[in-house]
Amino acid sequence: MKSKKFILWFDEIGIKDVPLVGGKNASLGEMYRNLTRKGVRIPNGFAVTAYAYNYVLQKAGIKNELKKILSNLDKSKKNLAVVGKKAREAMLKLKLPDELKNEIANSYKKLCRQYGSNTDVAVRSSATAEDLPDASFAGQQETYLNMRGEHSLLEATKKCFASLFTNRAISYRVDKHFNHFKVSLSVGVQKMVRSDKACSGVMFSIDTETGFKNAVLINGSYGLGENIVLGAVNPDQFYVFKPMLGEGFKPIISKKLGSKKIKMIYSKNKSKPTINVRVPEKERLSFVLNDNELAKWACIIEDYYSKKARKFKPMDMEWAKDGITSRLFIVQARPETVQSQKNVNILEEYILKQKSQVITTGLSVGTKIGAGKAHVIRSAKEIGSFKVGEVLITEKTDPDWEPIMKIASAIVTNKGGRTAHAAIVARELGIPAIVGTERGTEIIKTGTDVTVSCAEGEVGRVYKGKLKFEIRKIDLKRLKRPRTKIMMNVGNPDQAFEFSFIPTDGVGLAREEFIISSYIKVHPLALLRYNQLKDRKVKAIIDELAYPYKSKVDFFVEKLAQGVAMIAAAFYPKDVIVRMSDFKTNEYANLIGGSEFEPKEENPMLGWRGASRYYAGSYREAFGLECMAMKKARDEMGLKNIKLMIPFCRTVEEGKAVISEMKKYGLVQGKNGLEIYVMCEIPSNVILADDFAKIFDGFSIGSNDLTQLTLGLDRDSELISRLYDERNPAVKRLIWEVIHKAKRNKVKIGICGQGPSDHPDFAQFLVKCGIDSISLNPDTVLKTTLSILEMENKLRR
Repeated sequence: MKSKKFILWFDEIGIKDVPLVGGKNASLGEMYRNLTRKGVRIPNGFAVTAYAYNYVLQKAGIKNELKKILSNLDKSKKNLAVVGKKAREAMLKLKLPDELKNEIANSYKKLCRQYGSNTDVAVRSSATAEDLPDASFAGQQETYLNMRGEHSLLEATKKCFASLFTNRAISYRVDKHFNHFKVSLSVGVQKMVRSDKACSGVMFSIDTETGFKNAVLINGSYGLGENIVLGAVNPDQFYVFKPMLGEGFKPIISKKLGSKKIKMIYSKNKSKPTINVRVPEKERLSFVLNDNELAKWACIIEDYYSKKARKFKPMDMEWAKDGITSRLFIVQARPETVQSQKNVNILEEYILKQKSQVITTGLSVGTKIGAGKAHVIRSAKEIGSFKVGEVLITEKTDPDWEPIMKIASAIVTNKGGRTAHAAIVARELGIPAIVGTERGTEIIKTGTDVTVSCAEGEVGRVYKGKLKFEIRKIDLKRLKRPRTKIMMNVGNPDQAFEFSFIPTDGVGLAREEFIISSYIKVHPLALLRYNQLKDRKVKAIIDELAYPYKSKVDFFVEKLAQGVAMIAAAFYPKDVIVRMSDFKTNEYANLIGGSEFEPKEENPMLGWRGASRYYAGSYREAFGLECMAMKKARDEMGLKNIKLMIPFCRTVEEGKAVISEMKKYGLVQGKNGLEIYVMCEIPSNVILADDFAKIFDGFSIGSNDLTQLTLGLDRDSELISRLYDERNPAVKRLIWEVIHKAKRNKVKIGICGQGPSDHPDFAQFLVKCGIDSISLNPDTVLKTTLSILEMENKLRR
């Protein structure tokens, strides 16, 4: 009878066999049997069954002893460490029955016949109650890597059995009300992938922070995968846009370099089969991966499990690359258990109402805010001093820290990426965490009040003091859509996935400036004319930033393309209107290397900016890089929903010159649905709107500059700021005029200026004028949508 077997091979088991072999092994068997034929590579192996575990307990007659030990656990779990240690010691004293030892040894010999004598295997615990949709705690039991020979395998098997009684596993079962003896343990024995000579990591088929469904998140570092799982290394991070993977595109929409300071490799010491070593600087400054294969597998695996479950089932996977064969493998897969359980109809928004000194930054986990007294803990031995509501500051966490993690108001770690233990647990607990701060434990002092904000995009910030914040909850099912298109202004690509859940009709303004200043940081001409740079320090900074890329030009093009692609992917297939760069000369000069290429102007606001830079003068070549980036995002990544917009276009002739320049780089108006808009922000754009409408596909009103130039004031001057108002009758008359001219010429017209975000009555005026779309700042979308609905209802009466 199948359930009475000690050993079951991967090709004998499937997802229905969780009671026999646990979640990990059942999933491996399911994939090995069904997905290897679809190209997903999974190393072979076998499971020592839960029946074998129970057989060992029964033969040794140890259940009563374990029950007695566990009955001594007090309610507060203060003596958890003592109880856990006694339970594990009792298990480790057991002798495996000869009949079980023989079957394990014979199975190992069979695996060696497939992969070579004395083959290296991973020995993993697989509990029969793990990986349930609402119950999956990271790292419950133990894993042993690079086990060779029958003796090592048998010892590792026994240690896995004992790890059912780790402190965190006992604590978890108590919290989940699982009976300790209704949970059994299976052991997976799988051929190792030689990622010690290459790289490995973790992959999710959903964004772990926001629940955005259309992206695969991949984390990777050099060496064996334990360091990423344990949060001991800050990994590289990649996002791949799922809908375009099957269309022949290369939609890697984000690549972020991790520090990857250490890697785990095989050791020659038999008593310590793996060791950590430092990664050489050149490797640290290079990305571990460069293709889409893993992301394609993530889609295959997610699609398979979703069809089987008859509902969307995002997956959490571990991968490894073999340094000998250069082949990739999936070594684990389980259901994702946090974002997939959220109510997507309720939008929960955390808004920081104050700002203060930023103490340190790292990667944000989730989108929440937490505050409390900081408590720096450097060792698990110190966790008894931690109090409810404090902010945990530590190097990294592991499963033994679970008792204090669940009473913390927030977590901050020096090490780890978004798939580290601290990040996984923080998500499950629903508390904010910032990982990979590098020096958080040194900078933050115990006892100081801090606020941990993950509500400002990918960068998480630890602020000094307890700051005020607000939590808004909106039922999206009840929100009606107005006839006027409501779009959004998005500058930060790291917030795009989060903003995509706000009901809109797309992005009316995506600014290149934020991407260039925050991610690229270098003036494009400093990259194009690197050899001419005089400042050695500037060259050294550029060398480091551009090192992972083929060339310094590729660095600019890829980073800009990816920044725009993150926004376009978040809102796909809705329109995303990208404004080409609109820095002023003084702002360009502030970029790295920029002072060598920018003139000094008395009034940069009215000087060499926008369209006039694109087709003539020294910046013309740099504009070509912008065009190459937009072509890459549209044509290589497949994001045809990107529309382009030209700012500060003073004359019709300038418009024609810019369109001609774009054509040289393959951005042909009308080809593959490419539309090119013009900003309406100069009175000449309104006066000559009929002529501009003949060469552009539409207008977007920039009410900030239009107000400035209509009233003849410098909007940056505090002396006359009282006169600045988009609702001035002169400004409103120009807006009314250009809307009617656009309608007459049958071209699109929207607005992306600040006015409608600040003034609901101004938004209502635009609706009265018949504007096609209004683009708003994210925090005003819902409020202004309600105001517009009110005006539309009045106009219907």
